Amino acid sequence: MVKSTDRNFLHVNHIYPFQWSRGLTRYSRARLYCQRWRDWGSITIGCTENSLELKYGFFPEQLRIQMLEEAKKMFYFGYDSYMEHAFPLDELNPIKCSGRGPDYNNPSNININDILGDYCLTLVDSLTTLAVIGNVSEFQHAVAQVIQHVNFDKDNIVQVFEVNIRVLGALISTHLLMTDPEQPFGNLTPPWYDGELLHLAHDLASRLLPAFEGSSTGIPYPRVNLRQGLPPYSASETCTAGAGSLVVEFGVLSRLLGDPVYEGYARRANKALWNLRDNTTGLLGNTIDASSGKWLGRLSGLGAGLDSFYEYLLKSYILFGEHEDYEMFSEAYSKIKQYMRKGRPLCNHGSGDHPLYINVDMLNGYTHTTWIDSLQASFSGTQVLYGDIEEAICSHALYYSLWKHFGVLPERWNWQSLFADVAFYPLRPELVESTYLLYQATKNPFYLHVGMDILQSLNNFTKVKCGYATVHSVLDKSLEDRMESFFLSETCKYLYLLFDKDNYVNKHFGKFLFTTEGHILPIDSRFRSKLWEIKEGSLDIKPTKQNTTLFTDYPYTNIYILNFLNTKAPTLRRKYIEYRNKKCDAVDEERQYFLPLKSPYLIQVDKIFTRENY
Repeated sequence: MVKSTDRNFLHVNHIYPFQWSRGLTRYSRARLYCQRWRDWGSITIGCTENSLELKYGFFPEQLRIQMLEEAKKMFYFGYDSYMEHAFPLDELNPIKCSGRGPDYNNPSNININDILGDYCLTLVDSLTTLAVIGNVSEFQHAVAQVIQHVNFDKDNIVQVFEVNIRVLGALISTHLLMTDPEQPFGNLTPPWYDGELLHLAHDLASRLLPAFEGSSTGIPYPRVNLRQGLPPYSASETCTAGAGSLVVEFGVLSRLLGDPVYEGYARRANKALWNLRDNTTGLLGNTIDASSGKWLGRLSGLGAGLDSFYEYLLKSYILFGEHEDYEMFSEAYSKIKQYMRKGRPLCNHGSGDHPLYINVDMLNGYTHTTWIDSLQASFSGTQVLYGDIEEAICSHALYYSLWKHFGVLPERWNWQSLFADVAFYPLRPELVESTYLLYQATKNPFYLHVGMDILQSLNNFTKVKCGYATVHSVLDKSLEDRMESFFLSETCKYLYLLFDKDNYVNKHFGKFLFTTEGHILPIDSRFRSKLWEIKEGSLDIKPTKQNTTLFTDYPYTNIYILNFLNTKAPTLRRKYIEYRNKKCDAVDEERQYFLPLKSPYLIQVDKIFTRENY
């Protein structure tokens, strides 16, 4: 076993006091901050006019507008290239300017066939980004193309998880945006639309059900044949995230259709996984046998294999108000903090190693690997939704430093050897997503600078003749000829929203929830009720214990739950606000002007690599 103390992190031994000065401009505050820093001779890190506070404490409006246009250009370059060179195939080969679909010559090529099923994947996955950008004409054209070209009666074996988040989620989200009576993104609904996308979603979800129906444990098999159901001799090894990240899309579909089957299967899977957590540590592993319920992988972490399981416990609670979801997430988060978190106890105070969440053995909590992966970068966003902003700031800072050091994020980074164990970068969105959510939570211009760095790196290292290409190695920036659909669905969407301060999503952030694929779902009181449990002729939500107590235990979801309280429980809303204001440790105003992570700590984490990146 490798002990956490083996990590090669820099310690900070001197933390300075500072009384924030009010009534000053951002620039003068930073100058005063620097002057006091010089006056205190005990601080070992110098301060200049080009200090971190001056660099990151302000983002000019003109530059924000410029970055917004660059983000829009990035999306359209990728989208237009796909439509010209690849549609109706699933993905774009941006170097060869061609399209690709399933690998029929090699059925065992799950890297391709798990995701590509001959259903115009990139177009379907891009629909909600077109809506957010507000391109009504192209959005309506794209919807028409989907209705014309997409059908799921295909003799293709696909992965349930990927199809759920990329295709099912996109269809449901787009349908909801089109049928929103307020039409906040423009008149998205063409006069001929008659719920075709919801019908497609219903058809697709029904084709995924054999993965559940064939399992005696409640844990779904990882793959289905879209035409024939569960393949004979189907592999039963699945990951926790793959089996346990279905409840958001399946739940919304059930509540739209009034059919409990889809949500019921997804919740059954979550409970089956949850009940199999270790009795001593309370941790879950990363892979499991769906047929026997036995753990195959004992790695417990926040990255690949587990990431979206935790994310969807919290998001399911936010969306549906099921108190059991929150209880599971809350317990899981306490175990994560207990066993996986290493480093100094507080993000912005004290001394010690920069906080880091490591992979541990589910049976004893000991260090299991000395690497972390890029998917873990999304956990900062989950921490934002949970209200643990300080922890989100700290975990995000490490991944930003990794990005700056390599130019993009390696798939795996070894925190002991400080080397990229797995060096490719497939245009993943996780760091951008967390950056966007942290900016929404703090409004700190630091995160606009982070977004600008990410956008510029993508243009510098991944832009090719017909789109954006996967980085084969972050070490030499060699490329692979693939642009996965999530680049347009998530990476571009979050970059665009980061810089579009007037976007309806940002002006009404509490009205929407992002799926793990970046699709937008409304936070709506109709999803807080189950039509199959409501008596005929009554749509009132009964004052059950669930509806009246879930908010008092969870003060941080205020951006999501107030809409529900406004219409359904005004008295409870008032009590909730009083509780929230008393208990929620908000980010103070001054933190909007200086670094979210104090500069000695920011320099500390960057010195793991080199200070020159700043």
